[in-house]
Amino acid sequence: MEDLTMNKNSNTYQILYSAIMVVLVGAVLAVIYMNLKPLQDENIANDKRKQILSALHVVCDNDADVKASYEKYIIQDFLVDGNGAVVDSSANVAFDVQMKSNVKLDEASRKLPVMKCKVDDGSIKYVIPVYGAGLWGPIWGYVAVDSDGSNIYGANFSHEGETPGLGARITEQSFQDSFKDKKLFVNGAFTNVEVVKKGQKPGNDGDYVDALTGATITSRGVSDMLKACLAPYQPFLETLQGANAKTQE
Repeated sequence: MEDLTMNKNSNTYQILYSAIMVVLVGAVLAVIYMNLKPLQDENIANDKRKQILSALHVVCDNDADVKASYEKYIIQDFLVDGNGAVVDSSANVAFDVQMKSNVKLDEASRKLPVMKCKVDDGSIKYVIPVYGAGLWGPIWGYVAVDSDGSNIYGANFSHEGETPGLGARITEQSFQDSFKDKKLFVNGAFTNVEVVKKGQKPGNDGDYVDALTGATITSRGVSDMLKACLAPYQPFLETLQGANAKTQE
């Protein structure tokens, strides 16, 4: 009887064995990925929630409390158009906007997400996401503004690969706190809060914060990011000013 056993030293056997192992390992990795992806997605979402809460000066020491805290303080998500009008207020519509791709769209197609928040003293704040470029990669953050849209209440910034001790210092609380109470309007006109070299002032009489020492490009990136991302919200911020003025009459 003919021996049908394959020679384990043959090229055919080695190729078949390798192919089978690749398929099996790939299948196992795919199953692991599918099982872990919901947890990974939730971790990414929680990190995003923590950054938004940080812009509101809310700190969560326990990661398990992040989602509950977010749902406590953020009371509404919505998108506004170029005229400042709300065009979509469905659940999580602002939270789900991917700013990395959103900022690349033309002005007519770009989404303008806003998160309406109520802090512990009962006052209303609005959080706006920002996205730009640093020295070595993307930088992003969240800017909270007061209910009348005139001043910055808080800010949080993050980065992908800025230099430790230099550009990476945009994540330090002292730098982020320097934006608090900075004005977005001067004499009724919208002005960007610029990041300028210490000892200098912007030419538009607007508010400013000192740049990070040794991180000129990253500091300029934060300044450019704020200008590019906050300027489209001018009509919305002016709408808040008008609404606030009416409530005080």
